[in-house]
Amino acid sequence: MPKMKTKCSAKKRFTLTGSGKIKRKHAYHSHILTKKSTKRKRNLGYFGTISQVDTNSVKLELGMKYFF
Repeated sequence: MPKMKTKCSAKKRFTLTGSGKIKRKHAYHSHILTKKSTKRKRNLGYFGTISQVDTNSVKLELGMKYFF
């Protein structure tokens, strides 16, 4: 059986934590920052985790067929 291929876009956007959760960056933190409050910009800088509903599809894109 051939190897699973990883989607390049998913490889750039998601990372795995030690406990198996998937980290992601927040959107809306790249431009037009003048009208956003300091608190909002600071919170957009932190990493978030994807929701439980999307976990299986993201793991499939990362080439982890047997982890769900």
